[in-house]
Amino acid sequence: MSNLTSLTIAKAREGLRRKEFSALELTEAYIAEIEKSRILNAYIVETPGKAREMAKASDARLAKGTAGALEGIPLGIKDLFATKGVHTQACSHVLDGFKPTYESTITENLWRDGAVMLGKLNMDEFAMGSSNETSYYGNVINPWRRHNSNAALVPGGSSGGSASAVAAHICAAATATDTGGSIRQPAAFTGTVGIKPTYGRCSRWGVVAFASSLDQAGPIARDVRDAAIMLKSMASVDPKDTTSVDLPVPDYEAAIGKSIKGLRVGIPKEYRADGMSPEIETLWNTGAKWLKEQGAEIVEISLPHTKYALPAYYIVAPAEASSNLARYDGVRYGLRVPGNDIVDMYENSRAAGFGPEVQRRIMIGTYVLSAGYYDAYYVRAQKIRTLIKRDFDKAWSKVDVVLTPATPSPAFAPGEISDPVQMYLNDIFTVTVNMAGLPGIAVPAGVSKDGLPLGLQLIGKPFDEETLFQTAAVIEQMAGSYKAPQWW
Repeated sequence: MSNLTSLTIAKAREGLRRKEFSALELTEAYIAEIEKSRILNAYIVETPGKAREMAKASDARLAKGTAGALEGIPLGIKDLFATKGVHTQACSHVLDGFKPTYESTITENLWRDGAVMLGKLNMDEFAMGSSNETSYYGNVINPWRRHNSNAALVPGGSSGGSASAVAAHICAAATATDTGGSIRQPAAFTGTVGIKPTYGRCSRWGVVAFASSLDQAGPIARDVRDAAIMLKSMASVDPKDTTSVDLPVPDYEAAIGKSIKGLRVGIPKEYRADGMSPEIETLWNTGAKWLKEQGAEIVEISLPHTKYALPAYYIVAPAEASSNLARYDGVRYGLRVPGNDIVDMYENSRAAGFGPEVQRRIMIGTYVLSAGYYDAYYVRAQKIRTLIKRDFDKAWSKVDVVLTPATPSPAFAPGEISDPVQMYLNDIFTVTVNMAGLPGIAVPAGVSKDGLPLGLQLIGKPFDEETLFQTAAVIEQMAGSYKAPQWW
Protein backbone atom coordinates (compact mmCIF):
# COMPACT_ATOMS: atom_id res chain seq x y z
CA MET A 1 0.00 0.00 0.00
CA SER A 2 1.42 3.40 -0.98
CA ASN A 3 1.72 6.51 1.18
CA LEU A 4 0.77 5.03 4.53
CA THR A 5 1.14 8.39 6.25
CA SER A 6 -1.80 9.81 4.30
CA LEU A 7 -4.20 7.41 6.07
CA THR A 8 -6.46 8.67 8.83
CA ILE A 9 -6.55 6.68 12.09
CA ALA A 10 -9.85 5.10 10.99
CA LYS A 11 -8.37 4.00 7.64
CA ALA A 12 -5.07 2.84 9.16
CA ARG A 13 -6.99 0.82 11.76
CA GLU A 14 -8.89 -0.97 8.95
CA GLY A 15 -5.69 -1.62 6.98
CA LEU A 16 -3.93 -3.09 10.02
CA ARG A 17 -6.85 -5.37 10.84
CA ARG A 18 -7.03 -6.59 7.25
CA LYS A 19 -3.25 -7.22 7.32
CA GLU A 20 -2.70 -4.92 4.29
CA PHE A 21 0.41 -3.63 6.11
CA SER A 22 1.98 -4.10 9.53
CA ALA A 23 2.22 -1.68 12.45
CA LEU A 24 6.01 -1.69 11.94
CA GLU A 25 5.63 -0.72 8.26
CA LEU A 26 3.25 2.08 9.23
CA THR A 27 5.66 3.30 11.93
CA GLU A 28 8.66 3.14 9.57
CA ALA A 29 6.72 5.29 7.05
CA TYR A 30 6.16 7.96 9.73
CA ILE A 31 9.78 7.83 10.94
CA ALA A 32 10.95 8.45 7.35
CA GLU A 33 8.52 11.41 6.98
CA ILE A 34 9.66 12.93 10.30
CA GLU A 35 13.28 12.83 9.11
CA LYS A 36 12.29 14.71 5.91
CA SER A 37 10.24 17.29 7.83
CA ARG A 38 12.69 18.58 10.46
CA ILE A 39 12.52 22.06 8.94
CA LEU A 40 9.09 22.38 10.61
CA ASN A 41 10.71 21.96 14.08
CA ALA A 42 7.56 20.12 15.23
CA TYR A 43 9.43 17.39 17.14
CA ILE A 44 11.98 18.30 19.79
CA VAL A 45 12.75 14.64 20.57
CA GLU A 46 12.30 11.73 18.17
CA THR A 47 12.01 8.22 19.62
CA PRO A 48 12.38 5.89 16.61
CA GLY A 49 13.83 3.00 18.67
CA LYS A 50 10.93 3.09 21.15
CA ALA A 51 8.43 3.46 18.27
CA ARG A 52 9.76 0.34 16.53
CA GLU A 53 9.59 -1.70 19.78
CA MET A 54 6.01 -0.58 20.40
CA ALA A 55 5.03 -1.31 16.77
CA LYS A 56 6.47 -4.85 16.98
CA ALA A 57 4.46 -5.44 20.17
CA SER A 58 1.35 -4.15 18.32
CA ASP A 59 1.97 -6.57 15.46
CA ALA A 60 2.15 -9.43 17.97
CA ARG A 61 -1.20 -8.40 19.50
CA LEU A 62 -2.77 -7.96 16.05
CA ALA A 63 -1.62 -11.48 15.13
CA LYS A 64 -3.14 -12.87 18.33
CA GLY A 65 -6.43 -11.03 17.81
CA THR A 66 -6.05 -8.99 21.03
CA ALA A 67 -5.68 -5.57 19.37
CA GLY A 68 -6.56 -2.42 21.32
CA ALA A 69 -8.61 0.53 20.05
CA LEU A 70 -5.47 2.35 18.78
CA GLU A 71 -3.33 -0.71 18.03
CA GLY A 72 -0.29 0.22 15.95
CA ILE A 73 -1.32 3.88 15.43
CA PRO A 74 1.74 6.22 15.58
CA LEU A 75 1.16 9.36 17.68
CA GLY A 76 3.07 12.50 18.63
CA ILE A 77 3.03 13.55 22.30
CA LYS A 78 3.09 17.19 23.41
CA ASP A 79 6.11 17.88 25.64
CA LEU A 80 3.74 18.71 28.53
CA PHE A 81 2.87 15.02 29.09
CA ALA A 82 5.16 12.94 31.31
CA THR A 83 6.61 10.00 29.36
CA LYS A 84 8.63 7.52 31.40
CA GLY A 85 12.34 7.79 30.69
CA VAL A 86 11.80 10.26 27.83
CA HIS A 87 12.50 14.03 27.76
CA THR A 88 9.59 15.93 29.42
CA GLN A 89 10.49 19.58 29.81
CA ALA A 90 7.43 21.65 28.84
CA CYS A 91 9.84 23.19 26.29
CA SER A 92 11.48 25.15 29.10
CA HIS A 93 15.15 25.48 30.02
CA VAL A 94 14.21 25.34 33.72
CA LEU A 95 13.40 21.61 33.38
CA ASP A 96 16.70 20.95 31.63
CA GLY A 97 17.50 17.22 31.48
CA PHE A 98 14.29 16.08 33.22
CA LYS A 99 13.15 12.55 32.33
CA PRO A 100 10.28 11.35 34.54
CA THR A 101 10.23 7.92 36.16
CA TYR A 102 6.46 7.72 35.63
CA GLU A 103 3.89 8.01 32.83
CA SER A 104 1.01 10.49 32.62
CA THR A 105 -2.42 8.86 32.91
CA ILE A 106 -3.38 9.96 29.40
CA THR A 107 -0.28 8.51 27.70
CA GLU A 108 -0.70 5.37 29.81
CA ASN A 109 -4.28 5.08 28.44
CA LEU A 110 -2.98 5.48 24.87
CA TRP A 111 -0.25 2.83 25.32
CA ARG A 112 -2.84 0.52 26.94
CA ASP A 113 -4.88 0.83 23.73
CA GLY A 114 -1.85 -0.03 21.57
CA ALA A 115 -0.71 3.38 20.30
CA VAL A 116 2.93 3.92 19.25
CA MET A 117 5.02 6.94 20.39
CA LEU A 118 6.96 8.73 17.66
CA GLY A 119 8.42 11.43 19.91
CA LYS A 120 7.79 14.60 21.90
CA LEU A 121 6.29 17.65 20.20
CA ASN A 122 7.30 21.29 20.44
CA MET A 123 5.07 23.80 22.26
CA ASP A 124 5.08 27.24 23.85
CA GLU A 125 7.08 27.19 27.09
CA PHE A 126 4.84 25.86 29.89
CA ALA A 127 1.94 26.18 27.39
CA MET A 128 2.10 29.98 27.65
CA GLY A 129 1.67 31.45 24.19
CA SER A 130 -0.53 31.64 21.10
CA SER A 131 2.10 31.18 18.38
CA ASN A 132 4.70 28.61 19.56
CA GLU A 133 7.31 31.39 19.60
CA THR A 134 8.05 31.11 23.34
CA SER A 135 9.53 27.58 23.16
CA TYR A 136 13.11 27.17 24.41
CA TYR A 137 13.64 25.00 21.29
CA GLY A 138 12.62 27.67 18.78
CA ASN A 139 9.36 28.27 16.97
CA VAL A 140 7.44 25.64 15.02
CA ILE A 141 6.65 26.28 11.33
CA ASN A 142 3.11 25.91 10.03
CA PRO A 143 2.98 23.53 7.02
CA TRP A 144 0.58 25.99 5.36
CA ARG A 145 1.78 29.02 3.39
CA ARG A 146 0.03 32.01 1.89
CA HIS A 147 -0.63 31.93 -1.85
CA ASN A 148 2.47 33.03 -3.82
CA SER A 149 4.56 33.42 -0.66
CA ASN A 150 7.43 31.48 0.88
CA ALA A 151 7.14 33.31 4.21
CA ALA A 152 6.98 31.05 7.26
CA LEU A 153 3.82 31.18 9.37
CA VAL A 154 3.14 30.21 12.98
CA PRO A 155 1.00 27.12 13.70
CA GLY A 156 -0.67 28.76 16.72
CA GLY A 157 -0.03 27.84 20.31
CA SER A 158 0.58 26.51 22.74
CA SER A 159 0.06 23.13 21.02
CA GLY A 160 1.82 24.32 17.85
CA GLY A 161 4.01 21.24 17.46
CA SER A 162 0.96 18.97 17.77
CA ALA A 163 -1.04 20.91 15.15
CA SER A 164 1.88 21.26 12.73
CA ALA A 165 2.80 17.54 12.98
CA VAL A 166 -0.80 16.42 12.37
CA ALA A 167 -1.25 18.84 9.43
CA ALA A 168 2.10 17.74 7.91
CA HIS A 169 1.19 14.02 8.29
CA ILE A 170 4.21 13.29 10.50
CA CYS A 171 1.99 11.64 13.10
CA ALA A 172 -1.49 10.12 12.78
CA ALA A 173 -2.74 12.34 15.63
CA ALA A 174 -1.30 14.10 18.68
CA THR A 175 -2.00 14.84 22.31
CA ALA A 176 -2.45 18.51 23.18
CA THR A 177 -3.64 20.70 26.06
CA ASP A 178 -5.93 23.71 26.23
CA THR A 179 -5.90 26.35 28.99
CA GLY A 180 -7.39 29.25 27.02
CA GLY A 181 -7.55 27.95 23.45
CA SER A 182 -4.29 26.05 23.03
CA ILE A 183 -5.92 23.11 21.20
CA ARG A 184 -8.58 24.96 19.21
CA GLN A 185 -6.54 27.93 17.94
CA PRO A 186 -3.63 25.83 16.54
CA ALA A 187 -6.17 23.43 14.98
CA ALA A 188 -7.88 26.36 13.24
CA PHE A 189 -4.51 27.72 12.01
CA THR A 190 -3.48 24.37 10.49
CA GLY A 191 -6.70 22.97 9.02
CA THR A 192 -6.93 20.20 11.63
CA VAL A 193 -9.60 19.22 14.20
CA GLY A 194 -8.98 19.90 17.89
CA ILE A 195 -11.28 19.27 20.83
CA LYS A 196 -10.99 20.59 24.37
CA PRO A 197 -13.18 18.26 26.41
CA THR A 198 -15.18 19.28 29.49
CA TYR A 199 -12.98 20.07 32.50
CA GLY A 200 -12.56 16.76 34.35
CA ARG A 201 -13.19 14.50 31.33
CA CYS A 202 -9.45 13.69 31.00
CA SER A 203 -7.01 13.20 33.86
CA ARG A 204 -4.44 15.95 34.40
CA TRP A 205 -2.12 13.63 36.36
CA GLY A 206 1.36 13.67 34.86
CA VAL A 207 0.62 16.74 32.72
CA VAL A 208 2.84 19.71 33.63
CA ALA A 209 0.51 22.29 35.22
CA PHE A 210 0.00 25.83 33.90
CA ALA A 211 -3.36 26.91 35.43
CA SER A 212 -4.90 23.96 37.25
CA SER A 213 -8.54 25.08 37.17
CA LEU A 214 -8.39 25.75 33.40
CA ASP A 215 -6.01 23.13 31.93
CA GLN A 216 -7.57 20.24 30.04
CA ALA A 217 -5.98 17.74 27.67
CA GLY A 218 -7.48 16.68 24.35
CA PRO A 219 -6.47 15.48 20.88
CA ILE A 220 -5.57 17.20 17.62
CA ALA A 221 -6.43 14.98 14.65
CA ARG A 222 -6.94 15.12 10.89
CA ASP A 223 -10.70 14.81 10.95
CA VAL A 224 -13.64 14.66 13.33
CA ARG A 225 -13.80 10.84 13.39
CA ASP A 226 -10.11 10.56 14.34
CA ALA A 227 -10.60 13.14 17.13
CA ALA A 228 -13.50 11.04 18.46
CA ILE A 229 -11.38 7.85 18.37
CA MET A 230 -8.55 9.61 20.21
CA LEU A 231 -10.74 11.15 22.92
CA LYS A 232 -12.35 7.78 23.68
CA SER A 233 -8.90 6.43 24.60
CA MET A 234 -7.66 9.56 26.37
CA ALA A 235 -10.68 10.14 28.63
CA SER A 236 -10.98 8.35 31.99
CA VAL A 237 -11.59 8.87 35.65
CA ASP A 238 -8.36 8.77 37.64
CA PRO A 239 -7.96 8.34 41.41
CA LYS A 240 -4.67 10.28 41.09
CA ASP A 241 -6.58 13.37 39.83
CA THR A 242 -9.48 14.30 42.10
CA THR A 243 -10.77 16.80 39.51
CA SER A 244 -11.36 13.99 36.99
CA VAL A 245 -15.02 13.00 36.80
CA ASP A 246 -16.35 9.48 37.31
CA LEU A 247 -18.70 9.29 34.33
CA PRO A 248 -18.79 6.56 31.68
CA VAL A 249 -16.80 7.45 28.53
CA PRO A 250 -19.24 7.25 25.59
CA ASP A 251 -18.43 5.81 22.17
CA TYR A 252 -17.87 9.24 20.60
CA GLU A 253 -17.39 7.74 17.14
CA ALA A 254 -21.00 6.50 17.18
CA ALA A 255 -22.25 10.13 17.21
CA ILE A 256 -20.70 10.85 13.79
CA GLY A 257 -23.17 10.67 10.92
CA LYS A 258 -26.24 11.22 13.09
CA SER A 259 -28.78 13.75 11.77
CA ILE A 260 -28.82 17.20 13.39
CA LYS A 261 -32.47 17.77 12.45
CA GLY A 262 -34.13 19.76 15.23
CA LEU A 263 -30.80 20.63 16.92
CA ARG A 264 -30.86 24.19 18.31
CA VAL A 265 -27.67 26.10 17.45
CA GLY A 266 -26.93 29.31 19.37
CA ILE A 267 -25.25 32.32 17.74
CA PRO A 268 -23.99 34.65 20.51
CA LYS A 269 -24.32 38.30 19.47
CA GLU A 270 -21.41 39.31 21.76
CA TYR A 271 -18.94 37.34 19.60
CA ARG A 272 -19.39 39.82 16.75
CA ALA A 273 -16.29 41.63 18.00
CA ASP A 274 -15.16 45.05 16.76
CA GLY A 275 -12.59 44.76 14.00
CA MET A 276 -13.48 41.13 13.21
CA SER A 277 -12.15 40.20 9.79
CA PRO A 278 -14.93 40.16 7.14
CA GLU A 279 -13.61 36.70 6.12
CA ILE A 280 -14.26 35.34 9.61
CA GLU A 281 -17.75 36.89 9.72
CA THR A 282 -18.60 35.37 6.32
CA LEU A 283 -17.29 31.98 7.45
CA TRP A 284 -19.43 32.14 10.60
CA ASN A 285 -22.56 33.00 8.59
CA THR A 286 -21.79 30.20 6.12
CA GLY A 287 -21.40 27.68 8.97
CA ALA A 288 -24.79 28.69 10.40
CA LYS A 289 -26.35 28.37 6.92
CA TRP A 290 -24.91 24.84 6.47
CA LEU A 291 -26.33 23.70 9.79
CA LYS A 292 -29.72 25.24 8.97
CA GLU A 293 -29.75 23.42 5.59
CA GLN A 294 -29.21 20.15 7.49
CA GLY A 295 -32.28 20.76 9.66
CA ALA A 296 -30.84 22.64 12.66
CA GLU A 297 -32.63 25.64 14.14
CA ILE A 298 -30.50 28.79 14.41
CA VAL A 299 -31.18 30.82 17.57
CA GLU A 300 -29.59 34.16 18.50
CA ILE A 301 -28.46 34.13 22.13
CA SER A 302 -26.80 36.55 24.51
CA LEU A 303 -23.71 35.81 26.61
CA PRO A 304 -23.41 39.28 28.18
CA HIS A 305 -20.28 38.70 30.27
CA THR A 306 -18.18 37.58 27.28
CA LYS A 307 -16.50 41.00 27.09
CA TYR A 308 -14.95 40.44 30.53
CA ALA A 309 -13.69 36.92 29.76
CA LEU A 310 -10.27 37.81 28.35
CA PRO A 311 -9.19 40.25 31.12
CA ALA A 312 -10.54 37.86 33.80
CA TYR A 313 -8.70 34.94 32.19
CA TYR A 314 -5.43 36.89 32.17
CA ILE A 315 -5.79 37.36 35.93
CA VAL A 316 -6.84 33.81 36.87
CA ALA A 317 -4.38 31.97 34.60
CA PRO A 318 -1.21 33.90 35.61
CA ALA A 319 -2.23 33.71 39.29
CA GLU A 320 -2.41 29.91 39.11
CA ALA A 321 0.77 29.79 37.01
CA SER A 322 2.63 31.84 39.60
CA SER A 323 1.65 29.30 42.25
CA ASN A 324 2.29 26.19 40.08
CA LEU A 325 5.69 27.35 38.82
CA ALA A 326 6.99 28.12 42.32
CA ARG A 327 8.17 24.47 42.47
CA TYR A 328 10.89 25.06 39.84
CA ASP A 329 13.69 26.25 42.06
CA GLY A 330 16.81 24.36 40.90
CA VAL A 331 16.91 22.17 44.03
CA ARG A 332 15.44 18.76 43.15
CA TYR A 333 15.52 18.56 39.33
CA GLY A 334 16.06 20.62 36.22
CA LEU A 335 18.40 23.57 35.75
CA ARG A 336 20.56 24.72 38.65
CA VAL A 337 22.58 27.92 38.41
CA PRO A 338 24.91 28.27 41.44
CA GLY A 339 24.75 31.33 43.70
CA ASN A 340 26.35 32.70 46.89
CA ASP A 341 23.56 31.19 49.01
CA ILE A 342 20.33 29.23 48.50
CA VAL A 343 18.18 32.33 47.75
CA ASP A 344 20.75 33.48 45.20
CA MET A 345 20.66 30.00 43.63
CA TYR A 346 16.84 30.10 43.43
CA GLU A 347 16.91 33.51 41.78
CA ASN A 348 19.69 32.64 39.33
CA SER A 349 18.07 29.32 38.34
CA ARG A 350 14.64 30.85 37.74
CA ALA A 351 16.02 33.89 35.92
CA ALA A 352 18.04 31.70 33.56
CA GLY A 353 15.45 28.93 33.29
CA PHE A 354 12.23 30.80 32.47
CA GLY A 355 11.74 32.65 29.19
CA PRO A 356 10.38 36.25 28.98
CA GLU A 357 6.70 35.29 28.50
CA VAL A 358 6.73 32.87 31.44
CA GLN A 359 8.46 35.48 33.60
CA ARG A 360 5.86 38.07 32.55
CA ARG A 361 2.99 35.79 33.58
CA ILE A 362 4.60 34.78 36.88
CA MET A 363 5.03 38.47 37.75
CA ILE A 364 1.43 39.32 36.78
CA GLY A 365 0.20 36.34 38.81
CA THR A 366 2.30 37.18 41.86
CA TYR A 367 1.07 40.80 41.71
CA VAL A 368 -2.66 39.90 41.55
CA LEU A 369 -2.25 37.45 44.44
CA SER A 370 -0.36 39.91 46.65
CA ALA A 371 -1.96 41.16 49.87
CA GLY A 372 -3.15 44.57 48.65
CA TYR A 373 -4.51 43.37 45.31
CA TYR A 374 -5.97 39.88 45.89
CA ASP A 375 -9.54 41.14 46.43
CA ALA A 376 -9.33 43.82 43.75
CA TYR A 377 -8.12 41.46 41.02
CA TYR A 378 -8.19 37.72 41.71
CA VAL A 379 -11.44 37.57 43.72
CA ARG A 380 -13.23 39.81 41.19
CA ALA A 381 -11.96 37.72 38.27
CA GLN A 382 -13.34 34.58 39.93
CA LYS A 383 -16.72 36.30 40.37
CA ILE A 384 -16.73 37.19 36.66
CA ARG A 385 -15.91 33.56 35.89
CA THR A 386 -19.06 32.52 37.78
CA LEU A 387 -21.11 35.00 35.73
CA ILE A 388 -19.65 33.67 32.45
CA LYS A 389 -20.66 30.13 33.47
CA ARG A 390 -24.12 31.39 34.43
CA ASP A 391 -24.54 32.97 30.97
CA PHE A 392 -23.95 29.56 29.39
CA ASP A 393 -26.22 27.81 31.92
CA LYS A 394 -29.07 30.13 30.88
CA ALA A 395 -28.30 29.60 27.17
CA TRP A 396 -28.61 25.81 27.51
CA SER A 397 -32.35 26.16 28.15
CA LYS A 398 -32.66 27.59 24.61
CA VAL A 399 -29.92 25.82 22.61
CA ASP A 400 -28.05 22.50 22.40
CA VAL A 401 -24.77 23.82 21.00
CA VAL A 402 -23.16 27.22 20.32
CA LEU A 403 -21.44 28.17 17.04
CA THR A 404 -18.67 30.82 16.99
CA PRO A 405 -15.47 31.59 15.07
CA ALA A 406 -12.39 29.78 16.42
CA THR A 407 -9.88 32.63 15.83
CA PRO A 408 -10.06 36.32 14.89
CA SER A 409 -7.71 35.80 11.91
CA PRO A 410 -5.83 33.14 9.91
CA ALA A 411 -2.21 32.21 10.79
CA PHE A 412 0.32 35.04 10.91
CA ALA A 413 4.10 35.22 10.49
CA PRO A 414 6.59 34.80 13.38
CA GLY A 415 7.37 38.22 14.86
CA GLU A 416 4.31 39.80 13.23
CA ILE A 417 2.64 40.31 16.63
CA SER A 418 5.16 41.66 19.12
CA ASP A 419 2.75 43.33 21.56
CA PRO A 420 1.79 40.79 24.29
CA VAL A 421 -1.74 42.22 24.66
CA GLN A 422 -2.30 41.93 20.90
CA MET A 423 -1.11 38.32 21.12
CA TYR A 424 -3.51 37.63 24.04
CA LEU A 425 -6.40 38.81 21.81
CA ASN A 426 -5.91 35.64 19.74
CA ASP A 427 -7.76 33.85 22.56
CA ILE A 428 -10.81 36.13 22.39
CA PHE A 429 -13.19 33.42 21.09
CA THR A 430 -11.80 30.51 23.09
CA VAL A 431 -11.19 31.59 26.72
CA THR A 432 -14.87 31.63 27.74
CA VAL A 433 -14.99 27.85 27.21
CA ASN A 434 -12.15 27.28 29.71
CA MET A 435 -13.55 29.80 32.19
CA ALA A 436 -16.88 27.91 32.17
CA GLY A 437 -15.27 24.43 32.07
CA LEU A 438 -17.18 23.52 28.89
CA PRO A 439 -16.20 21.36 25.89
CA GLY A 440 -15.26 23.10 22.62
CA ILE A 441 -14.18 21.81 19.21
CA ALA A 442 -12.47 23.61 16.31
CA VAL A 443 -13.23 22.24 12.85
CA PRO A 444 -11.85 23.44 9.47
CA ALA A 445 -14.57 25.29 7.58
CA GLY A 446 -12.91 27.25 4.77
CA VAL A 447 -9.84 29.03 3.46
CA SER A 448 -8.89 32.70 3.53
CA LYS A 449 -8.29 34.78 0.42
CA ASP A 450 -4.58 34.02 0.96
CA GLY A 451 -5.28 30.26 0.89
CA LEU A 452 -4.94 29.67 4.65
CA PRO A 453 -7.28 27.45 6.68
CA LEU A 454 -10.02 29.01 8.80
CA GLY A 455 -11.89 27.21 11.57
CA LEU A 456 -15.25 27.37 13.31
CA GLN A 457 -15.78 26.55 16.97
CA LEU A 458 -18.66 24.62 18.51
CA ILE A 459 -19.25 24.90 22.28
CA GLY A 460 -21.26 22.22 24.07
CA LYS A 461 -23.00 21.48 27.34
CA PRO A 462 -20.87 19.91 30.10
CA PHE A 463 -19.92 16.31 29.19
CA ASP A 464 -21.87 16.50 25.92
CA GLU A 465 -18.90 16.01 23.59
CA GLU A 466 -21.09 13.64 21.53
CA THR A 467 -23.23 16.54 20.24
CA LEU A 468 -20.02 18.42 19.33
CA PHE A 469 -18.74 15.49 17.26
CA GLN A 470 -22.17 15.03 15.66
CA THR A 471 -22.41 18.72 14.66
CA ALA A 472 -18.73 19.13 13.72
CA ALA A 473 -19.01 16.17 11.35
CA VAL A 474 -21.80 18.01 9.48
CA ILE A 475 -19.63 21.15 9.10
CA GLU A 476 -16.71 18.98 7.98
CA GLN A 477 -18.88 17.27 5.37
CA MET A 478 -20.19 20.60 4.02
CA ALA A 479 -16.79 22.32 4.04
CA GLY A 480 -14.72 19.50 2.53
CA SER A 481 -11.23 18.49 3.63
CA TYR A 482 -8.06 20.59 3.68
CA LYS A 483 -4.50 19.42 3.26
CA ALA A 484 -1.38 21.55 3.59
CA PRO A 485 0.57 21.81 0.33
CA GLN A 486 3.94 20.02 0.70
CA TRP A 487 6.74 22.55 0.11
CA TRP A 488 9.42 21.14 2.43
